[in-house]
Amino acid sequence: MEREKTLKLLKENLKNQNLIKHSLAVESAMRDLANHFGEDEQKWGICGLLHDIDYEKTSPEQHSKKGAEMLRDLRFDEEICNAVLTHNEVHGIKPKTLMAKALYCVDPLTGLIVAATLVLPSKKINDLKTENILNRFKEKAFARGANREIIKKCQEYLDLPLEKFVGIVLKAMQKISADLGL
Repeated sequence: MEREKTLKLLKENLKNQNLIKHSLAVESAMRDLANHFGEDEQKWGICGLLHDIDYEKTSPEQHSKKGAEMLRDLRFDEEICNAVLTHNEVHGIKPKTLMAKALYCVDPLTGLIVAATLVLPSKKINDLKTENILNRFKEKAFARGANREIIKKCQEYLDLPLEKFVGIVLKAMQKISADLGL
């Protein structure tokens, strides 16, 4: 599916602008990670863009199960469907593919990066540095919803040191700063 059609599908299912921005951030991060690993940027980007497609239509316990089902019904690639399914840690299903592992780790990191941006005097993501995020990463009370244990899985799942992983995702988000309103 083309990106514009995918974005239209997302906006038909999500109305909350912050969720749409989050989806755009995850899309950009997934594209850059795909590039880093020599994978299909479009496919990984679609996965990131649609990973929360069911968020407003279901309970937290069913989130991602319904999303994967919706995408299967629309005949999306099975690897995308499985990555969407496994990104919600509530289900206890371990991600198996590189794409699924990347999505699993990226999802909470984008939230931490947004929170770290919003405490800057400028509130501009282009002023944020990897070291700022790593310092905030250590503060347990900061952006509590960003599960540090999942983010740290980048080392095991992606064979990327935390600093490098954070740097890739930050740069990806900085590229779309206008779309994120940051």
